[in-house]
Amino acid sequence: MLQMDSFWANIFNRKKAEQAVQELLVQIPLFESLSQRELAALEDILYRRNYKAGELIFRQGEPGAGMYIVLEGTVSIIYEPTGETLTQLSHGDFFGEIALLNETPRSATAQAQTTCTLLGFFQPELLDLLSRNPRLAVKILLPLAQIAGQRLIDADKKLLLMHEALHALQDGSPDLTTEDKYDELSRLPLD
Repeated sequence: MLQMDSFWANIFNRKKAEQAVQELLVQIPLFESLSQRELAALEDILYRRNYKAGELIFRQGEPGAGMYIVLEGTVSIIYEPTGETLTQLSHGDFFGEIALLNETPRSATAQAQTTCTLLGFFQPELLDLLSRNPRLAVKILLPLAQIAGQRLIDADKKLLLMHEALHALQDGSPDLTTEDKYDELSRLPLD
């Protein structure tokens, strides 16, 4: 009888783990519009990998292959030239999603800060999904494009602020209206 109880316990534990992953996925903007069935289909193509504390996930400059979702643990994102930790990510955070669109070199290094479990979603699986289930793939690609677009807008704003600050420093007179100019420019239509 103990074997039968163990058998059922394993099935129930597996179901709880699947439910926990799906609950996590629906919190990620790329996947929040997916149905339970679509989340289950997505989960089938995700890779689960454990990392030891200090282990590299990827290094700055390497070609990107896909994105990662932190299931457990903490990941540091590090800018290699200075060794500066840009951010730390934990349960539910995701990174590297632009690599789903292209293989642009990674802009920073990702390293496990603690023992981690990550879910990987890679470009080949997304492309395969696009051919097998285009509707589901588009439901992922549209939010991905929106996130990439918003990050581009945010980067452009930061670049503009830095450009104006540099000019103010070069002129020797800090411009107190830089922030006002930035606010005005950010309200302009993009077309």
